[in-house]
Amino acid sequence: MILKFLKAKSSVLSLMLAVLLAAGMLMPAVLEASEEASEELLFTILHTNDEHSAVIPHSPAIDYSGRTSNPSIGGFSRLATAVNQIREQKRASGEPVILASGGDFMGGTPFSWLIPQGVAAELVIMQQIGYDAVTIGNHEYDYGADKLALYLEAAGYPQSHDRTAVLATNTVSPPDHPMAGLYRDTHIIKLDNGLTIGLLGLLGIEAEDVAYSVEPLYFEDRHAAAGKAVDKLQGQGADIIVALTHSGIKEDRALAQAVEGIHVIVGGHCHTELHEPIIEADTVIVQAGSRLDYLGVLELAYDRASKELRIRNFGSSQPFLVAIDDSFGPDPDIDSAIGCYVLELSAFIHEKTGGLFTDIMDIAAVSDFPLTAKPPLRESPMGNFVTDAMRMVTWEKTGEKVDFALQANGNIRGSVLPGTMEHTKNNISFYDLTMPMSLGIGQDGQAGYSITSIYLTGEEVYRVLEVAVLLKEMLGDTFFLQFSGLRYDYNPANAILFTVPFIDQPIPSALLPGELGAVLNAERYTGDGVQADADDKYVPLIRGDQELYHLATDNYILSFLPMVGEMLPMLEIIPKDREGNPVPQEHYDELIVDTGDGELKIWQAVAEYASAQPVNQAGLPQIDDYYSTARGRINRVWSFPFIAWPLIFLAVVAALIALLVRRRRRRRRSFYK
Repeated sequence: MILKFLKAKSSVLSLMLAVLLAAGMLMPAVLEASEEASEELLFTILHTNDEHSAVIPHSPAIDYSGRTSNPSIGGFSRLATAVNQIREQKRASGEPVILASGGDFMGGTPFSWLIPQGVAAELVIMQQIGYDAVTIGNHEYDYGADKLALYLEAAGYPQSHDRTAVLATNTVSPPDHPMAGLYRDTHIIKLDNGLTIGLLGLLGIEAEDVAYSVEPLYFEDRHAAAGKAVDKLQGQGADIIVALTHSGIKEDRALAQAVEGIHVIVGGHCHTELHEPIIEADTVIVQAGSRLDYLGVLELAYDRASKELRIRNFGSSQPFLVAIDDSFGPDPDIDSAIGCYVLELSAFIHEKTGGLFTDIMDIAAVSDFPLTAKPPLRESPMGNFVTDAMRMVTWEKTGEKVDFALQANGNIRGSVLPGTMEHTKNNISFYDLTMPMSLGIGQDGQAGYSITSIYLTGEEVYRVLEVAVLLKEMLGDTFFLQFSGLRYDYNPANAILFTVPFIDQPIPSALLPGELGAVLNAERYTGDGVQADADDKYVPLIRGDQELYHLATDNYILSFLPMVGEMLPMLEIIPKDREGNPVPQEHYDELIVDTGDGELKIWQAVAEYASAQPVNQAGLPQIDDYYSTARGRINRVWSFPFIAWPLIFLAVVAALIALLVRRRRRRRRSFYK
C-alpha cells in the first residue's frame, strides 16, 4: 500500500495556499485537491498497552484524590474521562473512534491478586470503558493458562467478544483445553463512515520467552500467522488492518518489513513512550508507555480510491500521547466499579495479613526519602530493602539463621514513593509499598511469588555471584540480582571471553576450566539484623568452601537454578535441604516457607519488615535511613581483564619474532656487503 504522511505544519501550508491564490495560480489544482480530500474517510485510534493492573492512579497512589489537584498518574477512571472527551469531540464531526490495547493488562499491582480468586477486574473495567479489542501479553500467563481461561470466563467470554474482542492470532491451544474458544484470531469492525477495520493480535518471541507458564498452549511463527490473518481480513473486506502486538519495537519493525498489508501496529511489551510514530515499510508503529501513564491518540485519514493513509496529527497538532493526570477527573461509573474491587482487595489483604492491614491505603510506614529501584544494572536501595526483608522475615519464620537472600530486578517492579501532599506527606501506603513486589504465583495457587528456603555450599554461593554477573552482561537489567548478607567486587570485562561475530553470541568465561571469573572478591556478613557497613562484620567467601549456608529466594528464581548446570556445568548449583541432601526439581515445593497460615509471599515479607521498622514519635514505623542510598554490596571495579593476558603474550611473541627476523635480515645484508 501507499502511505501518505502530511508532516508540514498547517500554518506553513496555509501561507503557501494564500500566496498561490493571491497570484491567481493553480486554481484548478487547488479545487481538484479539495475534491480529493473530500473522499478521505477520517477515524481515530486510541490505544494503551501494558496497563499492568494499574486500576487506580499511582506514583504514589496515596496522593490520589478525585477532587483536588495531585501528582498521581493514570488510573482507569481518569482514562475513561479522557476517552469519553475525545469520543465526544469526534462524534460532533461524525468521526468514529477505536480503542485498543497492546496487551499485559494484567499483573503489576495488588489488584492482580484478585485474579486467582476468579475476579477479572481489569478486563471487565476495560469492557465498561469501551475497548474494542485487546491482545494477550506475557503477563496474562502469570498464573498459568488454566487460570487465564478462568479469568476470561469471569469476564464473560466468549460472549463478551461482542463488547471487547480478545485477539491471539498466533496462539494455539489444544481443542480440549479451557482456552480453546475463549479468544479470536481476527476481528472486524465496521465504522459508521463506511470504513471496515480488520484487527489481529500477536504475542512476540521475547514476550513468550519471559511468560511464566503457557503450557499446553504454544505459538505459531509470528510472520506466518500475521500473513494468514491479513489475507483473511482482506477477504472479509477490511480497508485498514491493525495489528495489536505484544512484542516490542524491534520485533514490530521486523513484522512491518516481513508482512505486507498491515497499516498500523499498536505495540506493547517494551513500555516505550512513542511521542511520534515509527514508520517502517509504510506501517505506522505506535506505543503508549505503560501503567496508563498515557493514552495514545492516532488521527488518520484513508482514501479508498488511492488507498492512501494519512496521519493527521501533524496537521492538527494533536499530541500522539496524552498524559493521564489530574487534568482528567474521575468518571463516575468507572469510579463506582473500581470502588467495589477496592473493597474486595482490602478484604483479601485483611485476611492474608492476619488483620495487620485492613485497607489498601493503610499506612505501612513513613519515610522522608523514596526507596528507589534505580539506577538499572546496579545495587539499589529498594533491592537492599527487599532482600533484607526476605532474609530476616524468613529467619524469623523458620527459626533458622538465613545467611543470604537474593532477588532479581525483574521481580522488583519499581520504586516505593512516599506521599507528597499536605495530608499524605512521607506516608507510604500498603498499596504503594507492595506494588513493586506484586507479581507471580506460588505453589498454593495464590498470588505472589513464594519465598523458598534452600541450602548451598560456599562454593555454590560463589557460583551464584558469577552467574549474577553473567546474567547482567548477557540479559540486562531484568536479570540483575540484588543480594542481602554479602558484598562483592566484580569486573564485567572478565565475564565474557569474546563475542562470536555475525551471530552476536557471547562466550562466557565460565566455559574455561579453573577459577577464572568476573568476581574478584566476595565477603559474607556475619552479624545479626540489617547488613552493616563495618568491615569487622565480614569474612571472606572463598572458592571451594563446602560449608552449607542458608539462602532465601523465591519459587520463580529457584526454578531456573537447574538450567545453570545444564548450560554451564562449571557453575552447577544444586539446592539442598538443611542436612545437605540434594532436592530434585520435582520436590522444590517442599522448599517453600510455610508460615502455618500458608506460603510466605515476598510481598508479605516486605510488608512485615516495613511494619517492624523503628517507630517514630508519632508511633509509626519509620524506614531506616540506611535505605536512603546504596550500601556498597555490589561493586563494579576495574582490574586488568584476564582475557587480555593471552593477547599480550601473543603480542610479545609476535614482537620478538619480528625483531629476530629484522636482525637476521641485517646480518644477511652485512654479509653480502
